[in-house]
Amino acid sequence: MSDAAPLPKPPPDSGRRWFLPSAVTAELDPDPDQVGRKGRPKRTARDWVVDFACFLIAVGVGLIGADEMSGDPNIPPALAAADQWLGALACAAVWLRRRWPVGLAVAMVPVCFISNTAGGAGLVALFTLAVHRPFKYAAWTGGASAALLPVFYWLRPDPELPYPVIIALGWLLTAVVVGWGMLARSKRQLMLSLRDRARRAETEAALRAEQAQRLAREAIAREMHDVLAHRLTLLSVHAGALEFRPDAPQEDVARAAGVIRESAHEALQDLREIIGVLRASGDGADESGRPQPTLAGLEGLVSESREAGMKVTMDNRVTDAATVPSSVGRTAYRIAQEGLTNARKHAPGAEVTVEVSGVQGDGLTISVRNPAPPGDVPHVPGSGQGLIGLTERAMLAGGQLAHGAAADGGFEVRAWLPWG
Repeated sequence: MSDAAPLPKPPPDSGRRWFLPSAVTAELDPDPDQVGRKGRPKRTARDWVVDFACFLIAVGVGLIGADEMSGDPNIPPALAAADQWLGALACAAVWLRRRWPVGLAVAMVPVCFISNTAGGAGLVALFTLAVHRPFKYAAWTGGASAALLPVFYWLRPDPELPYPVIIALGWLLTAVVVGWGMLARSKRQLMLSLRDRARRAETEAALRAEQAQRLAREAIAREMHDVLAHRLTLLSVHAGALEFRPDAPQEDVARAAGVIRESAHEALQDLREIIGVLRASGDGADESGRPQPTLAGLEGLVSESREAGMKVTMDNRVTDAATVPSSVGRTAYRIAQEGLTNARKHAPGAEVTVEVSGVQGDGLTISVRNPAPPGDVPHVPGSGQGLIGLTERAMLAGGQLAHGAAADGGFEVRAWLPWG
């Protein structure tokens, strides 16, 4: 696909390794440098519900911590007030968790070490970091918080639980929050990956359907060319003869008019049969109406050409044409038909030789050749695609086809087809 636009160059490697391709992780791990400049998408209703729930969790945990501090006579009132102010600011900062997950989580580590009421906001920030950033960010931040827990409870011992128990519970809570966040992240990754695969599958299906339609159109065009070119060439040649010889004998005029009428009738019949196949629905439509010539039909093709005024010599060395596979016989028929059509158009009056030979196991050989035309050649329009289509037909059948000018100024088409 040379017309496609060039792909953008990937950004320089910053040392980060994602769990998913960049096209998918971009939705989970937005570039921090781009967030501040371009802003973030507008929050949905679900985002507002989740953010409000996280805010309530942070406030609820902070109120529990404030209640514990109010019942402890060893804590001065000024220290308790400062703790609650820090906790309130930390709870308000929870609304920034989507915009700066790394910065908020890192800032909450020292804040939670100083303020007891900021513990809920710290857990929410750690959970958000585990959801929106790779594991190493959550591991470093959670590890720092876990390392400060023994010091925190050494300075502020819990009045109800022993020191080892409260430390173990704190570490367990930190691990649960990080694990829960990683689980949510993995689910999002899975959904984004499935969505990306679904989009890719839809694109590939559309491309396959387009390619199938293109191949079907090419096959239809090839079939219409092969079926109608022979008939229409007869019409063109005989109509041209009547045009250039208006003083021809009455018998020749009547014979030419009969050939024109018969060829037009047969071309119309062939066209109706092809259109009937096109109108058939489904891939398994019945194709019995499509013209399906065989090798045995070569005699009729040569006789028809002779009746049209051509000089044709037939040399058929295949003793039992019925044993030739239908696909091979149909391809051989089309090659002979196209060769006779081209000879009629480009070498009128020349004697055409059609040779068919071969045995089962060695393959089938068919050739159509004609010498140089004896006189002037009238101009007959043509598409020039017939020989290209024959070459493709022979290749699809597993054979090969060659064509070109002969040494005597004539032209030859020769093909070999497998007959196994």
